[in-house]
Amino acid sequence: MSAGDQDKLPLPVELPAVAPAVAAGPADMVDGMAFARLYGEPLFKLPQDLYIPPDALEIFLEAFEGPLDLLLYLIRKQNFNVLDIPMSQVTRQYLSYIEQIRKTNLELAAEYLLMAAMLIEIKSRMLLPVKKADSDDEAEDPRAELVRRLLEYEQMKLAAQRLDTVPQLGRDFLRSQVYIEQSLAPRFPEVETVDLQSAWADVLKRAKLNQHHKISREELSVREHMSQILRRLQHSRFMEFSELFEDAVRSGKGVPVVVVNFIAMLELSREALVEITQAEPFAPIYVRLAYSPT
Repeated sequence: MSAGDQDKLPLPVELPAVAPAVAAGPADMVDGMAFARLYGEPLFKLPQDLYIPPDALEIFLEAFEGPLDLLLYLIRKQNFNVLDIPMSQVTRQYLSYIEQIRKTNLELAAEYLLMAAMLIEIKSRMLLPVKKADSDDEAEDPRAELVRRLLEYEQMKLAAQRLDTVPQLGRDFLRSQVYIEQSLAPRFPEVETVDLQSAWADVLKRAKLNQHHKISREELSVREHMSQILRRLQHSRFMEFSELFEDAVRSGKGVPVVVVNFIAMLELSREALVEITQAEPFAPIYVRLAYSPT
């Protein structure tokens, strides 16, 4: 290897996490920011005999999550007050970054151009004389909207970083599963004597509720009771309603006979063989044979 080739060997250059833009040529620095670090020392001027590969200092804007992220990085990197942003200096640095990335990735740089236009507009408005308002209120700072967006973005970014520190399943730890066969016999609770006595008393109470009844079936004829009622009415012109059931009640034959007797009387009334009358409301009810002209 010749001495001339040795002069062209690349030196070990340590780049920052987000490398600032480097323009081709003899430029020394960009607004006071070092191009890179050489053996741990900031490098503000490139050596004349340093060989730089084509992509050695390529800027990867993919490291930033968007235009606000890049702008916030420029402000915090130089300890600028976010409430009092030096628009001229920040705009130059921002445009320098965008100019470098446009050479290699036009699609990515397009989404940063809108912010660049906004910075240029704010810078231009700050150069114009402030018009006096009719009221005593001070004119709104052109940077107010940009400052608000930066502060909101920084809060969300810090919150996301705090959430990222929370241990996550599958990333920071794994869940282990162990299957254990349980062969222990089930243990039942102990029973006291008092509990047995109470259970036995409940069984006896339920047993007393189960009573057997013998039902005797007696065939009753409605027609026979109709004939009996007609025979009784032949001997008396009127008969009180309750008198028709006295024989059934005294005989002790039970409710079925009384019910059949009542049905027989209703059937006689339906066939117009008897008449059921009442002189006035709540007066006694009487039953008599129906009038027949023959």
